[in-house]
Amino acid sequence: MDMNVFIQGIPKAELHLHIEGTLAPETLFRIAERNGIRIKFDSVDALRQAYRFDNLQSFLDIYYEGAGVLQNETDFYELTWEYLLKAKDQNIRHVEIFFDPQTHTERGIVFETVVNGIYHALSDGARNLNISFCLIMCFLRHLPESEAMETLSQALDFRDKITGVGLDSSESGHPPSKFIRVFEKARKEGFLTVAHAGEEGPAEYIWEAIKDLKVQRIDHGVRALEDKSLINELKRRQIPLTICPLSNIKLCVFKNMQEHSFKKLFDQGLCVTVNSDDPAYFGGYVVENYLALQNAFQLTRKDITQLAINSFNAAFISQDKKAIFIDQIKKFTAE
Repeated sequence: MDMNVFIQGIPKAELHLHIEGTLAPETLFRIAERNGIRIKFDSVDALRQAYRFDNLQSFLDIYYEGAGVLQNETDFYELTWEYLLKAKDQNIRHVEIFFDPQTHTERGIVFETVVNGIYHALSDGARNLNISFCLIMCFLRHLPESEAMETLSQALDFRDKITGVGLDSSESGHPPSKFIRVFEKARKEGFLTVAHAGEEGPAEYIWEAIKDLKVQRIDHGVRALEDKSLINELKRRQIPLTICPLSNIKLCVFKNMQEHSFKKLFDQGLCVTVNSDDPAYFGGYVVENYLALQNAFQLTRKDITQLAINSFNAAFISQDKKAIFIDQIKKFTAE
């Protein structure tokens, strides 16, 4: 079997996906027109040209601007459904989707509108596309912890829909320790916890996410190699890293894929997973990220299989469900 076909077909989970980051130029234009919103780009091509960045902040500027076209439940449903159709095509069997409520509530969109639109699409995807899911609400780290606490309070009425909380947005100058109290309250309320750390920020931010926020998973974590004791801790506890290779290259975290820390982290036995982050902006969904790694590091089918297994082992699902998915992987590879 051709390696491209193998990567496409093997059952996979995606654990690091910002639903607002799936807003393709065509979808953005369509929703903006439907909602009567004027945007500063004259065409889809002009907008696509703007999807060029040299750091995290330059990406976030256009990311937040694009999210401004999302106004009602139908918009959030449509955005999520379009992603799920792509996930189905790439044989992603389970997704854990991030959403940023503060991006929307601060411009007057009701919290319930955001959650219900995304959740209803995910529920339909579970029924009609056979893709199971979890929904993770992220706090914007460039905003004060008090605003994150208010967002957490709004989320309490939706505990049946939201599995966990996370931390994203501008990392530099905004350490995880800034959010100790809100994460403590979230854990007490029964939410699982993750956090972006060690992308732009140093390895120390990964330590803070583990020690101060007590997260179960690190999003990115690609700078962990700066600290050998951290590598040992991540390996000992098998704390997953949800790595997004194309995103890291697009944002110049690494100069090219060959310099990416992925292979060194993977070879040291860490629970590394492959994800797409904001695929509409970074040039590829999960399969494209796998292929980029395979081309750069000559990954074997055994490597790809282990990465797929890692994606389910790192997921917020029961051991029984993990076993079912991993058995599907083994059946696929045996064929």
